[in-house]
Amino acid sequence: MISVSSLLSSSQRQSFVISSTAFLASLLLLALLSILLLILVRGGAYFWPTPVHELTFYDPILNKQKTVYAQHRQRTDSSGEKVWQVDYSDETAPYGAKTLVEESDIILKTLAAESAQINITDGRTVLAKPEKLTSAESSDIPVSDYEVMQEKVSALSAKIEDIRESWLSVIHQKLAELDIRNVDADAPARLRLNEAFTKWQSEIIRLENRRDAFQMEVIFASGARWQLPLSEIDSFHYVSRQSLWDKWAMALSSLGTFLTDSPKQANTSGGVFPALFGTVLMVFLMTIIVTPFGVLAAVYLSEYAPDNGLTAAIRVSVSNMAGVPSIVYGVFGLGFFVYTLGGSLDDLFFTDRLPSPTMGTPGVFWAALTMAILTLPVVIVATEEGLRRVPDGLKAGSYALGATKAETVLHTILPIASPGIMTGVILAIARAAGEVAPLMLVGAVKFAPNLPIDGEFPYLHLDRQFMHLGVLIYDGAFHSQTDAKGSSMMFAACLLLLVVVFVLNILAVILRTRLRKRYLL
Repeated sequence: MISVSSLLSSSQRQSFVISSTAFLASLLLLALLSILLLILVRGGAYFWPTPVHELTFYDPILNKQKTVYAQHRQRTDSSGEKVWQVDYSDETAPYGAKTLVEESDIILKTLAAESAQINITDGRTVLAKPEKLTSAESSDIPVSDYEVMQEKVSALSAKIEDIRESWLSVIHQKLAELDIRNVDADAPARLRLNEAFTKWQSEIIRLENRRDAFQMEVIFASGARWQLPLSEIDSFHYVSRQSLWDKWAMALSSLGTFLTDSPKQANTSGGVFPALFGTVLMVFLMTIIVTPFGVLAAVYLSEYAPDNGLTAAIRVSVSNMAGVPSIVYGVFGLGFFVYTLGGSLDDLFFTDRLPSPTMGTPGVFWAALTMAILTLPVVIVATEEGLRRVPDGLKAGSYALGATKAETVLHTILPIASPGIMTGVILAIARAAGEVAPLMLVGAVKFAPNLPIDGEFPYLHLDRQFMHLGVLIYDGAFHSQTDAKGSSMMFAACLLLLVVVFVLNILAVILRTRLRKRYLL
């Protein structure tokens, strides 16, 4: 007979196991929430406006005091000491400079309500007091007329761009055709084109001089004055006197710029739209490629392959593939897809462009193929598990009604196993979206000037390199170690990557839920 003491000890052991499991699960959840909170706080700092102060501090390099308009953030230096990173502008560095200042070296700090954060189109920032606007017609225009003056500048810029696209590009093309035909330099056709080119180039110079006459005069904390062309100014804000509502409005505007603009200043400012677009496109292409191959392989192993040692070896190999380091897949993709397969395509279809490679160079298509190979074991294993859960009675009923093996698989087994297939797709998306190492070998770069999709035929350019959020974060993390704002941008990119993976997974989960309701109820 079982004694009472043994029952109590068994109950106590079970209670201890449950308590320990609950404690570890709570600890893991707390750690995950802490990481997410850290990313949210550090990433949100990139969008939240920082007040501008008039700062007087001792500069040990110049061995004297310096008074500047500055934005400062606390950070830890290489020795672990808490210091202030000061971003400032003055007459020696009008477009901004950075320095580290110890707390003891700060002599005076006051809020500069009249100063502004002037954002330059290339990502730099000028911290100064806007004094007035100037133009070719007037040298004393109030700053309140900034929007009106900026509209005139935009109109002139549009005219310049229109001339370049509508006239100069056509003239360049015709001159190139004459060069190909070896037309003489004094031929009438070439002379007419040169005359037209000179005419339109002179018009562009005239418009640029007229546009550059629109300027903003600013004053630095030292009293020095500086002229900023309005064509270089993206926006400016009096951040030191903003209300809470104004700060939220500016933060939301910065968020919109972050999602729609390109990176600037070595990926430490601006936006991440090319990286966001490249990430989603690569994951989409990878999903299209890996899903049919993974499902076909799983169907063969589950329904057609004989139950012998070879099939068992294949299953073990598939499972082991999931444990191969991702960099190995990157090397395989570079060697086989890019150099071997891509080089063969160049020899067959792009001989007129050789020796310059077309497909024999890293690009978004090879990246998608490499990630498809990397995630293929995940899809195969998850699909096989879903196929095993299909009741044998349904298969037997399908055969009894006269269906063939292929019809049973296509119309009975796969629909019922579709939730399991979607589970594999979800896991594949989650892994592919966060990989960095293999993508750096087969197509992802720190900056790509052109998107893989544009308005030129064939519209989807699979041979182009692309930007990826993971690669952007990896690159920016090394270049922004001494830049608090750049570091905040990397945390913001991390948060965006998590959101992208979450949204893609949610869409897949919704589809899986609908399939489950349709075929399993």
